[in-house]
Amino acid sequence: MKLYTKKSIQKLPISLQQAWDFISDPKNLEVITPKEMGFHTISGDERKMFSGQIIHYTITPLFGLKMQWVTEITHVEDKEFFVDEQRFGPYNFWHHKHFLKEIPGGVEMEDIVHYKVPMGILGQLAHPFLVKPELDKIFEYRTKKLTELFGEFNPQQR
Repeated sequence: MKLYTKKSIQKLPISLQQAWDFISDPKNLEVITPKEMGFHTISGDERKMFSGQIIHYTITPLFGLKMQWVTEITHVEDKEFFVDEQRFGPYNFWHHKHFLKEIPGGVEMEDIVHYKVPMGILGQLAHPFLVKPELDKIFEYRTKKLTELFGEFNPQQR
């Protein structure tokens, strides 16, 4: 079994409360996901994040194939972190930790994703050409979109 890790860190010139209000609202996931992913929430986005919350989406990750994705918010610590885990979807395993930390001039957002691709050795062979580039693209889009929404981080500004 091959377990992959994706890490991302972004600094934003906003308060911890602003960052938490944004990332703890499941409706905002669609805002920070590339349009070509065909991301749409079916249910579970009616409330801010809470432990035990089930969120059901449709996505179109590759080749125009529409898929269902169900995640559970398993852990939430107000203004510190939350964890989402896939229950059904495109991965054999998906565990995504979202951390927030107040820093001089703003907030640091850190994501750590552990995941396992499907289809055994074929999935592992496809990982560097299909899965990893798609995940990189999604996180690059998110970084760009958050910068558009909240501005460029500059530690000298505050």
